[in-house]
Amino acid sequence: MKSITKQKPFEETKGQLDGLDRVFIIGCGTCTTMTKTGGRDEVLAMKEKLQELGKIVTGWTVIPTACDEMTEVAVKENNEAIGNSGCLLVMSCALGVHKVSSYLDKPVIPGVDTLFIGLEDEPGNFHEVCAQCGQCVLGETAGICPITACHKGLVNGPCGGTNRGKCEVDKEKDCAWTLIYQRLNAQGRLELMRKQQPPKNFQAAPRPRTVKIV
Repeated sequence: MKSITKQKPFEETKGQLDGLDRVFIIGCGTCTTMTKTGGRDEVLAMKEKLQELGKIVTGWTVIPTACDEMTEVAVKENNEAIGNSGCLLVMSCALGVHKVSSYLDKPVIPGVDTLFIGLEDEPGNFHEVCAQCGQCVLGETAGICPITACHKGLVNGPCGGTNRGKCEVDKEKDCAWTLIYQRLNAQGRLELMRKQQPPKNFQAAPRPRTVKIV
């Protein structure tokens, strides 16, 4: 399985880091290294760009595979540098961003957009956390994807049907926007709930999807 990604425009990353001056950067040694969007070279280039903006980069690491158990190990190994940061900039696919955010209460900002999964050949059950839509908003929704976590795929929420934190479509399922609210509130970033997201651009990653890595 390979997640195909592209780096976000730097202006977008800069905007998501507004007010967050101490940054720890995480890259991935598998997929984003292969696509040259978040490997060692790209992480170091991002480090220089952020320092030129006056940001303090408290540290960086490239996790061998950012979407598996190596993430927890890397977080523990870099505990002090991560603790000294105000946020994490993760240059891995959205699965890696999701994995990092599950271990930490700090803001986790994606540095790349995940376009699609290049190959899936693993038997078993899967829990979808990313649709590889090519227009990632995880930096503004506390690492929870509203496209996949919300039954209605709402990029602005919650809807009027949420009741006591549950979804009206499936009353056994937690409302995605309630979860986003709770996590943003814990991070002190609740003002992002008031931000109006533009209509979803479903042509951000048009089909059939191909990519050629030069």
